[in-house]
Amino acid sequence: MPTPLRCESKLFEKDLSSQVIIVTGANSGIGLETSSRLVKQNATVILACRNVEKGEAAAKEVGGVFLAPMDLASLQSVRDFVKTFLEKYDRLDILVNNAGIMACPYGTTKDGFETQIGCNHLGHFLLQQLLTPLLLKTADETGKPSRFISLSSCAAAAMTMGTDSVGVVPKIDFDDLNFEKRDYSPGLAYGQSKLANYLHALEASSRYPADKLISVSCHPGWVRSNLDVHVFKAKVGDGMIGRTLASIARTLFTYKGDMLEVEDGCQASMYCILSDDLESGKFYSQVSTVYVDVPSRMGGFPLTLPNENATSENAKKLWELSEKLVGV
Repeated sequence: MPTPLRCESKLFEKDLSSQVIIVTGANSGIGLETSSRLVKQNATVILACRNVEKGEAAAKEVGGVFLAPMDLASLQSVRDFVKTFLEKYDRLDILVNNAGIMACPYGTTKDGFETQIGCNHLGHFLLQQLLTPLLLKTADETGKPSRFISLSSCAAAAMTMGTDSVGVVPKIDFDDLNFEKRDYSPGLAYGQSKLANYLHALEASSRYPADKLISVSCHPGWVRSNLDVHVFKAKVGDGMIGRTLASIARTLFTYKGDMLEVEDGCQASMYCILSDDLESGKFYSQVSTVYVDVPSRMGGFPLTLPNENATSENAKKLWELSEKLVGV
């Protein structure tokens, strides 16, 4: 296993006083770790979480702010969250679209979208659209670009393991985004949603000037968290034995170095938040043995996503479709 990529220590010495940062999915995993680190650097961190109890507990734990629940499976919930935020804050320096679900059974959001494309992409797309005017306004007032960070995954490219679509190169099925005409595949749906996260940031980089908004995507690595619960459930079951086997497997993968602890899993996000050398439109990847493409396993800040479907044409097409679907 390659050595995980890490930020230079000087980046964690930056004083983020006065900066306002929103992190979605911030009550656990790398979202919680990212929020904790940012608070320690004096940022005002808004934890955007679906569950009120968990969101409030996480905010108390790290010293962040929980304003209101935000359920990415409901466009109205996203709109309500943004309304509450804009009533209290007139500044937003960084938006980190961190939340995600992985390889879950078929389901639909409250708006009728397949769950993974709905939560991982469309809910986040609406959030970015509604908050971009404030990101741009903040850039004008501070004299430095705001940032939009979209957490993608190595699953935006072909993977060697982990789902029911091993080795398949993800694509956006523009004719059947919600799996209404084809058999549902948790792995294909996840790969499609993670490619969408990459394309979202790529197109944003072409629509907003980099001196006003830097838009990037990143892969945090295969991180030990609750994200992969459905993958293990499908392979070993959900009973006591299955949960025990899943726990043992995670421990073994971590011991081997394939799976990362959250301290390393947040490095790509933190680099995108803190680095002065960030390039809008680029993809920043932690190391990962799960890439089929061998050179990509070493990661890169930045790295070219090894997917022939990760094109500017597809990014533009997805953006225009997403605008219609979320009603902006």
